[in-house]
Amino acid sequence: MAGTEADSRVPVTILTGFLGAGKTTLLNRILRENHGLRIAVIENEFGEAGIDNDLLLDSGEEQIVEMNNGCICCTVRQDLVRILNDLGERRRANTLAFDRVVIETTGLADPAPVAQTFFIDDDISQGYRLDGVITLVDARHGQAQLDEHHEAQEQVAFADRILVSKTDLVDDAARQTLEGRLRRMNARAPMQRVDFGRTPMADLLDVRGFDLDTILEIEPGFLSEDDHVHDEAIRSFVYRESRPFDQPALEDFLAGVAQNYGPQLFRYKGVLNVDGIGSRIVLQGVHMLMSTDLGRTWMAEEPRESTLVFIGRDLPEAEIRAGLDGCLIG
Repeated sequence: MAGTEADSRVPVTILTGFLGAGKTTLLNRILRENHGLRIAVIENEFGEAGIDNDLLLDSGEEQIVEMNNGCICCTVRQDLVRILNDLGERRRANTLAFDRVVIETTGLADPAPVAQTFFIDDDISQGYRLDGVITLVDARHGQAQLDEHHEAQEQVAFADRILVSKTDLVDDAARQTLEGRLRRMNARAPMQRVDFGRTPMADLLDVRGFDLDTILEIEPGFLSEDDHVHDEAIRSFVYRESRPFDQPALEDFLAGVAQNYGPQLFRYKGVLNVDGIGSRIVLQGVHMLMSTDLGRTWMAEEPRESTLVFIGRDLPEAEIRAGLDGCLIG
């Protein structure tokens, strides 16, 4: 392997964190920063359909958004290899120019198998260098997520940088307790608070933080393990509809869903076609916290379709679908 000074491989940043921690917000921040870098983005979602390309800013000609449905750390890992090889071939042929790659994993991903790819696949290891694993932790829900989910623990353990988000939603005592726990779990990773993705690029890119020897101390079987398993009770489903929503009815229904099923509703997000509004409505939710914002304007020639993704444990899918149907016009 080439030394640091001669290393011409493309640096790769893995952006991870449990569902709703703020990964897409941070990725948007990276893409719109005036750093002069051309970034290829590989974006992943858990479930049958991903919508995060609609939640990202218009990326322009110098960013690429690749979609993968499923969990990038298991069922579509070969897709990751395929995409990286394809990007590399296009770069060498001068048909595509990029300086680095950012991989945004699903919130249910264990980062270990993703990182493995850069060491056990020869073609990938020759063309790409894993620069660092950046992990976001939600200050409001982080304690419970660490208690309940092995993936959340792995995300912290493998981090080269830990960013604590949503600290404005907790008091100082809760924040300090969480940060103390994170330091005990991973004392080597610098940690800082992040507000709506506002973080110096120097803390995210070219950190040269991934140290294979350190990772092997944490997980001796890192280069050989391939046994990632999801909690079978955690599932996702997607709701699609071309008819517009009635806004008051939809707001009341979603508020009820969040109130009644918040603890088991890990993540819900969507792009909504709402009657009388010329732009997409972007929905983001974690447990009982929910927000909406105006998205991009609907173009005259494009179909207006709502797409919502729900991820959680033992969710009443039929009931939620029926309730959403009842909020439609026409």
